[in-house]
Amino acid sequence: MITDEAAIKPAKSNSAIPELSPETLQKFDVSGPRYTSYPTADRFVEAFTEESYKQTLAQRRVGGLTLPLSIYVHIPFCESLCFFCACNKIVTKHHERSAEYLRYLSREIDLHIEHLGAGQTISQLHLGGGSPTFFSDNELSELMAMIRRSFVLEANGEYSIEVDPRTVDENRLAHLASLGFNRLSFGVQDFDPEVQKAVHRIQPAEQVFSLVEAARRLKFDSVNVDLIYGLPKQTPESFTQTLNQIVELKPERIALYAYAHLPERFKPQRRIDSYELPAASAKIAMLSNAIKTFLDAGYVYVGMDHFALPTDALAIAKRQGRLHRNFQGYSTQPDCDLISLGVSAIGRVGATYSQNAKTIEEYYDLLNQGRFPVVRGLALSRDDLVRRAVIMAIMCQGALQYESIELAYMIDFKNYFASELEALKELEGSGMVVLEDTGLQVTDFGWFFVRAVAMLFDRYLQTDRNRARFSKII
Repeated sequence: MITDEAAIKPAKSNSAIPELSPETLQKFDVSGPRYTSYPTADRFVEAFTEESYKQTLAQRRVGGLTLPLSIYVHIPFCESLCFFCACNKIVTKHHERSAEYLRYLSREIDLHIEHLGAGQTISQLHLGGGSPTFFSDNELSELMAMIRRSFVLEANGEYSIEVDPRTVDENRLAHLASLGFNRLSFGVQDFDPEVQKAVHRIQPAEQVFSLVEAARRLKFDSVNVDLIYGLPKQTPESFTQTLNQIVELKPERIALYAYAHLPERFKPQRRIDSYELPAASAKIAMLSNAIKTFLDAGYVYVGMDHFALPTDALAIAKRQGRLHRNFQGYSTQPDCDLISLGVSAIGRVGATYSQNAKTIEEYYDLLNQGRFPVVRGLALSRDDLVRRAVIMAIMCQGALQYESIELAYMIDFKNYFASELEALKELEGSGMVVLEDTGLQVTDFGWFFVRAVAMLFDRYLQTDRNRARFSKII
C-alpha cells in the first residue's frame, strides 16, 4: 500500500464525470476479479495448512505487535432459499442448529486467543452470511460477549452486520444497537413484487422503509442497501421504479451488483428460468440508468459497485485518499490483519491468506480435534506483495506513485513493470488513466472501470484464459 498519503491524488469529484452511455459500458465491461485480495482466492492451495496458519499467528506476536485487528464472522444459516444466491449457506428452519454453531465459534475464538494472546484490539467487526439475524437476540448477545471477553473493541471502530429485513423489527434493531453495532446492511435486491416472487424473496418496500426509519431513530452511523440488476423478470422500466424508491429511501450507502447466472456452479440458481432473465442490452441499460440516477441524487461513486452520500465515512475516506479494501469490500479502517471465524471464512494475517473448511461437518470435525479449521490458503511471494501493493493502491486511491513502491520493495518500477506500463497506454488512449513520469492517475471516467486498470498488474490473470468464472468489472 502507498505509505506517503500526501503524495496521493484521490480520484476527482463527480462533477467532471462524463455520461456513461450503454454503448460505452458494453464496450469496457469485461470479466475480471473484484480484488478483495491479491492474489485472488481461486489461487489458494491446500499446501497451506493449519500448521502454516499457526506459524503466521506466532509471527504476529513477535516483537509485541499491537496493530488493531479486523474480525469477520460467517453465519451460514438462512430460513428460506433465495434463488439468486451464490453464498455459502445452510437453509433450515431448525434454529437449534445456531446454538450448536455458536459453541464451535467459541472454540475457534479460544484457539485464536491461545495463539495470539488475549486483549488484542479490534477496529472492525463484520457479521455476514447467510443471514446473521438467523441468530436469536440471546445468541447474538452471547456471540458479542464472547468477542468482548477475548478482544478489546475500539471506541471509534466500525461494527457492521448484514440484515435480512424479513427477520427483524425495530426492537431487534434496538438490540443490535445495544450490542455495539453501528452499521447495518439490508439485502433489498429489488422492490418489484414479480421479481421478488421469481427469486423467492418476498419483502414489501414498506417493510424496508420502516426498518431504515427505525435505524435512523436508533442513531446507527450508516445504513447500506444491496441491489441486484439482471434478475429474472426485471426490465429497465421496472428497475427504474426500484431506483426511484431507493433514492427516496436515501440510505447512506448503496451496493449495486450484477447478477451472474451460473447454475452449473450454484445449485439454487437452477430454479431460475433462464428465459425470464433480461437480455444483455437490458442489463446494460439498467446499469447505465442506475449510475445516472444515483449520481443525480447526490451520491458519490466510491468505486466498483459502491455509492455513498458525500457525508458518509466511506465517501469522506475516498476524498481523503484513505480508502482500504478487504474481503468485505471497501473500508474506512486502516489496512490490518483479518481474523475470520466460521465455516468457509477467509482471513488475512501478515503475508498470508487462509480459508476455513467449506462444509459445516468438516468445520466441526476439525474443531473437535482441537485444530484450527483452516484447509487451504496462500503464503505470498515477494512478487505477490509488490503487485498487491500496486493493485490495492489503484483500487483504493485511484493513483500510484512509483517511488513509494520502489522504496518499499527496492525495485525499479519502470523496469519491473515495463510490459504493464506499455499495456496501460491503450487505456490511456481510452481516457481511463493519465500516465506521468512519476506515477499514474485513474481518471473520473476510468474510476468506473478501475478493475480493468488493476487487472493489467495481475500476473496470474495475464496467463489465465479462463476468466469466465469472474463477474463483470462493473
